[in-house]
Amino acid sequence: MFPVRSIPCRLLPLSRLLMGIGALLFATALHAQGIDYQVRIDAPRQLENMLEENLDLMRWRGNPRVDMEQLQRLVKEAPAQAKTFIATEGYYSPKISAGLDTSGSRPVARVIVDPGEPTVVGDVDLVLQGFAPIDEGAAPFDAAALRQRWQLPVGARFRQADWEAAKRELLRDVAQRRFPRARLVETSATVDPEERRALLHVVIDSGPEMRFGELRIRGLKRYPREVITNLNRIKPGDEYSEAALQALQSRLQDTGYFSSVEVSADMRAVLNAEIQDLKDGDKDADGDPTTVEPSTGPTVLPVLVRVTENKRKNVEVGLGFSTDTGGRAQASYDDLNVFGKRMKSDVIYEQKRQTARVDFYWPTTPKGYNDSVGAGVERNDVRGEITTLATVAARRQWGTPLLERSLTLEALVEKREVPPKEPTTTRSLPLTYSITKRRLDSLIQPTNGYVLQGQLGGALLPILTDEKFLRLYLRGQMFKPLGESGTLVLRGEFGGVAAKDKLGVPSTFLFRAGGDQSVRGYGYRELGVRENGAIVGGKYMITASAEYQYYFRPPWGVAVFYDAGNAADKVGDLKPKSGFGVGARWRSPVGPINVDLAYGHAVKKARLHFSLGFTF
Repeated sequence: MFPVRSIPCRLLPLSRLLMGIGALLFATALHAQGIDYQVRIDAPRQLENMLEENLDLMRWRGNPRVDMEQLQRLVKEAPAQAKTFIATEGYYSPKISAGLDTSGSRPVARVIVDPGEPTVVGDVDLVLQGFAPIDEGAAPFDAAALRQRWQLPVGARFRQADWEAAKRELLRDVAQRRFPRARLVETSATVDPEERRALLHVVIDSGPEMRFGELRIRGLKRYPREVITNLNRIKPGDEYSEAALQALQSRLQDTGYFSSVEVSADMRAVLNAEIQDLKDGDKDADGDPTTVEPSTGPTVLPVLVRVTENKRKNVEVGLGFSTDTGGRAQASYDDLNVFGKRMKSDVIYEQKRQTARVDFYWPTTPKGYNDSVGAGVERNDVRGEITTLATVAARRQWGTPLLERSLTLEALVEKREVPPKEPTTTRSLPLTYSITKRRLDSLIQPTNGYVLQGQLGGALLPILTDEKFLRLYLRGQMFKPLGESGTLVLRGEFGGVAAKDKLGVPSTFLFRAGGDQSVRGYGYRELGVRENGAIVGGKYMITASAEYQYYFRPPWGVAVFYDAGNAADKVGDLKPKSGFGVGARWRSPVGPINVDLAYGHAVKKARLHFSLGFTF
């Protein structure tokens, strides 16, 4: 603000008046712009990023209201602010200084941080209240296992974010099974800055033990209750389990009958019952001093299923691109009631592969079986080999997303061309058993856990089969967190076919490697057996991959990887060909999107790979 003073009532010379107005406008402009200053933070990288995002000295930069006096005040307050922020990372005895250099054309504010040694957890006092089973035959709560799963153990670095996450995970761990109304009664973290130790105290109360009750369905209009009840594995009297609710919801979503599904325990019914008990107790207290005895049995939670039915008929079209198979165009037609069955058909056109298929799905049986029959035609033109495959298949699937199993019987005819040879035709009637086990923290964007898949099958009877064979395929993928922002991803697969004559085995049951989800640095199915200038499938295949992902600004990350593998007709010819490279990662809402640049040692050139999600 500029001081206001009175001016005698006389005329000023015009030149002095103009100069005064000019000076006033210049000063006002300077004031509007504020002080243009720089900030330099000298601290470890992690702390530097945090201070850049939170210090007032950084947030006020460029503000037109900041003058020199205000800037000096911001510099003076910076050490205290920095100390508060740094404490959340476990540093309670830092040495922090701040100063302002005005010797240059632009003032420079500098903050120097020596965080010292971090504070570690010295002791954990975890107190459990309740947790007593109501039924005599019920298994006791495993308190020792709960304490072992505590995520901030003795010796770990104490960070405020980790402390809050550990409490949330503890509560979630208890609430997801048997005790959904568990609560944290008391929590405290006592920090000794001199000893650099944090003493943790947590008291958790289980609340009442709960069991599932009857199934309640909301939203069904066109479809029978059996569409839902046949998929329900939850029985009245079962212990409350969040995983059981999620499994039922997943099964219902996969049917295609519903556009939205919500499965929950009807806690409102329990609360209403408790409120009514309180009212009844008050009435009794008015007339009779005796109080109502609390219930001695477990609390019963009805299972509530809310659904929104899909349209009976749905048409979808889409476009896409893959570095494996090129451009993609797809059209789908889905009819939920064709002679009481669901019909799903797809026509897919890709540069290297074209597919047309129709499948009919029966409603899930009371025992949880999902049966289907279908037929399709597929043409592949890859690496000089052209195949046209016609199939009729019957399949039975059962299990949960965590453990899926299936049994498939196919009748197929394959036409195979490897110019200049004459085309050959192969018939086969294979039966294949598949199993997939998942143990992941997320089915869409996993960072911890594993997936295992196995297939065993073949055509062992001389019925509609030109060559008997037995096929085994194994694949595994593991995710392991490394540090706060890193993930190690390990992948491996093996395949083998036993047959007297490989030429009688349909090429779809043989093996090739290379591509986005295989050995990067090589083209789609580029690794295999050479035949007349083409690359065809082999009887054996093995691949392996190691990848490190680092998310510097979630959901954005980078990766480095090394892949190796090959396919051949003899185990002794499985000489691995390797590739390595770097990549970019984005955890999109629909799944992880990966862009990789890989160098193939054998071909001595780089290749770009693009993929969405991960297999399985």
